[in-house]
Amino acid sequence: MNASLPAPDQGRRERKRQQTLDHLAATAFGLFEREGYEAVTMEQIAVAADVAKGTLYNHFPVKEALLAHQFHGELAQAMEGLAASLAEPDDFARRLARWLQASVPWYERRRAYLSPYLRYRFLAVEAASRRRDGEERSGLERLFRALILAGQASGELRRDLPAEHFADLLQHLYLGALMRWLAAPADGAASPALQDEFGAIVELFVHGAAQPVQTRA
Repeated sequence: MNASLPAPDQGRRERKRQQTLDHLAATAFGLFEREGYEAVTMEQIAVAADVAKGTLYNHFPVKEALLAHQFHGELAQAMEGLAASLAEPDDFARRLARWLQASVPWYERRRAYLSPYLRYRFLAVEAASRRRDGEERSGLERLFRALILAGQASGELRRDLPAEHFADLLQHLYLGALMRWLAAPADGAASPALQDEFGAIVELFVHGAAQPVQTRA
């Protein structure tokens, strides 16, 4: 047998593992919707999913990890739907803004869960930034990296820093915009619109915080 070929069972094992992860996350999210996120325990999730507690903890050590897996699956589907739009010829700022604005309805629907999710994501982003060992990064960072690489190739974005570095910075701006939006009362008159928060980070990332130079007439 050719040693360079993958074992026939590897693909099946990975599919089975992914199915298990999806099942656990979907079961947990169903409980969160019915009982409330804070009220649900890991033990309840294991019982509802019909798995041993050890199996659940082996895949997801904390509730936030289950929430993240569920949300990343939903966002991946959303990104697939936007693939054609993102591939259309356009400048970097418009392509980034198009994706951010398209994600707003999803975040508004999931607002009740975003605080625990974002706490978990900030920790994951920081760990990934320190690790740099080639492990798979988040789907969101891959999207940002692809947009940045295209912007560098077109000459719109500087090339003295790698796309991965820019993607890290953009992801922190993105998460920070979500945190600002969540910190305001959902029904307050002065509550910032998420569309405006996302518009601000596109402007800051592309043009920086410097005062625009006034040109004389």
